[in-house]
Amino acid sequence: MRNMTIAWLLPCLIAVASPAQAATLDELQEMKQQIRLMQQKIDKMEAELQASQHDETPAVAPQPVATEPVAAPVAQAAPEPLPQATGTTRSDANVFNPQVSVILNGGYRAMSRNPARFSVPGFALGDTAGPGDRGLGINESELNFAANVDNKFYASSTMSLPPTGGLNVEEAYVQTLDLPAGLTIKGGRFFSGIGYINQFHPHHDDFIDRSLASRVFLNSTFAGDGLQARWLAPTDTYLELGGELLRGDRYPGGGAALRGTGAWDAFVHVGGDVGFSNSWLAGLSWLGTKSVARSSFDSNGATTGLFDGSGRLFIGDLVWKWAPEGNPVDRNVKFQTEIFQGRELGAFTNAAGLAGTYSSNRWGGYAEAVYQFTHGWDIGIRHSLVFSSNAGSAVTPGGVLDSAGLHPHRTSLVLGYSNSEFSRFRVQLSRDKSQPKADNQLALQYIMLIGAHGAHQF
Repeated sequence: MRNMTIAWLLPCLIAVASPAQAATLDELQEMKQQIRLMQQKIDKMEAELQASQHDETPAVAPQPVATEPVAAPVAQAAPEPLPQATGTTRSDANVFNPQVSVILNGGYRAMSRNPARFSVPGFALGDTAGPGDRGLGINESELNFAANVDNKFYASSTMSLPPTGGLNVEEAYVQTLDLPAGLTIKGGRFFSGIGYINQFHPHHDDFIDRSLASRVFLNSTFAGDGLQARWLAPTDTYLELGGELLRGDRYPGGGAALRGTGAWDAFVHVGGDVGFSNSWLAGLSWLGTKSVARSSFDSNGATTGLFDGSGRLFIGDLVWKWAPEGNPVDRNVKFQTEIFQGRELGAFTNAAGLAGTYSSNRWGGYAEAVYQFTHGWDIGIRHSLVFSSNAGSAVTPGGVLDSAGLHPHRTSLVLGYSNSEFSRFRVQLSRDKSQPKADNQLALQYIMLIGAHGAHQF
């Protein structure tokens, strides 16, 4: 009975399994066909891509530029590609294309005394030491072009647009990038590296104007045409030594004496960190000048005298910065001070044409503190003091060089707001005691940056 059952079921199972197996074989055949079709499409796409690349290749190789004939052909190596940016390359400029930026600067000034009568007793001032004009107006704006020329040189050019119109070359220099042993050479026209704030453009400042001491001793900013060398020591503590040889036609020099080498200086800066929240930078600078018919001016631009002689100026500076855990985005404090001591010896001719001997010992300085109490907002205070002791036949009572026993000083309070690193607004109150009668001053300022602009230094 059992054998008969198996004999009856076996044909039934075969009949059922055969269609299932056939269906499975049909599915496999269909999958194989789809794979073959996909492979054909891939082969076709690769062939079209190779054909398009072949068509883009020029049929004729470009001919080399004609050169002067030589006695025998010389094999020339293919030019090496420019290396990628390294630690010696300026990080604030594109390697191939110049960064272009425009600084717009304007505002309003109100003064209780006529700025045309501004003077600092005992000091023969340069042409930009005054307080500026009353009322609405634009300040000095800037147009900058800067880039890495190649892997060895960086170049920058800054044109200033004064309120009176025109275009002045404020800076135009080339600087090396990869000299060995931490050495950097700069040549052209540039702001001198003496002191701390002198090497920065005015829109970098924490106050609307420069301190009274900077205006008296350096005509706000000391610049010149010449050469600069800097050496950065390979030490954990920041240590930089530098020196410059300049043409010497800018105040406190004048006349481009010594065949166009009338100013020279040397400086040293050292700095470091204290924990995670504090950093500092200190420096000493020395400037020597030889002047030939150096002009001094009043606030109306009229000449108040001519100086022939030599000058020496020493500057000590200190900057201390605090930010919680090194993050200055929301809160930070900056303290900054510079001390000036200068001496001049020679002859002075006053506006009436009377000449006489002249020797001067001059001192001055400023201290300021700025506190950013929340993101975008900061408040600061600055006090500046100058005084001089002059002697010689050119020092007459009531004249430019007569200090009248005064110690001129000025105090400023500033409140600033920055919506971003590209826009800034300030209001500043100042009390100027350069003369016996105080001058109360109000200033408003806006600064707008258009285009690319590198990060400022410490």
